[in-house]
Amino acid sequence: MSEVLDSYPQWLDGAWVTIRLTLLGGALALVLALVFGMAGTSRHAWVRVLNRVYVEFFRGNATLVLLYWFFYALPLIGLRFSTMFAAVLALGLNVGAYGAEVVRGSINAVPKAQYEATIALNFTPFQRMRRVLLPQAFALMLPPFGNLIIELMKGTAIVSLVGLVDLTRVSKNIQGSTGQTVAAFTVVLVLYFVIAQVLQLFVRYAERRVDRMLGRRLPAEPSLGTIAAGAPGAGVG
Repeated sequence: MSEVLDSYPQWLDGAWVTIRLTLLGGALALVLALVFGMAGTSRHAWVRVLNRVYVEFFRGNATLVLLYWFFYALPLIGLRFSTMFAAVLALGLNVGAYGAEVVRGSINAVPKAQYEATIALNFTPFQRMRRVLLPQAFALMLPPFGNLIIELMKGTAIVSLVGLVDLTRVSKNIQGSTGQTVAAFTVVLVLYFVIAQVLQLFVRYAERRVDRMLGRRLPAEPSLGTIAAGAPGAGVG
């Protein structure tokens, strides 16, 4: 076990690659989810068709296949991406498709009376979305978005198959050099779990902040520390 732990510089480098992939892939997924999710609520049929084409295509394909396509297939027709860019693209496009459905469903879940009120106030479609519908829908989006970002983080393990040295690749390298299979894979298991819990911590904190901004009645505002500790009123089940 000591040999595995002594390799902590490799673990740190691998963790940083995993975190970068998660943040960059998550940012791309969020942008795509918002754009195509709102497209799915459009009154124009052709805009809704764009939503369905994107969602069904990228949700219906495995992330690993998309990664292989971007990394191995596209260079054959002259489109070359760096390994990191190809990985971010594959992860973001796939998770963004799921996120687009979350956005569409959350916007549609806003009470109809709210929409009717914006019409009575003579809001433009842009004003309706920005000032009324999206803020309320965002509170509904956060819990499923939290799940999606964690799924994206776990999905980054596939990038080791195209040469990126992430946590999964580091664990294989250390297992091969030390022969300590159980120790190496135990460490990587714990590291993935810790990253997932940190992500969930921030999502829960964001949920409470958004609820407060929307004027929903809440207990005394917790800090990140109280949420992590599961203190009373921290909203941890």
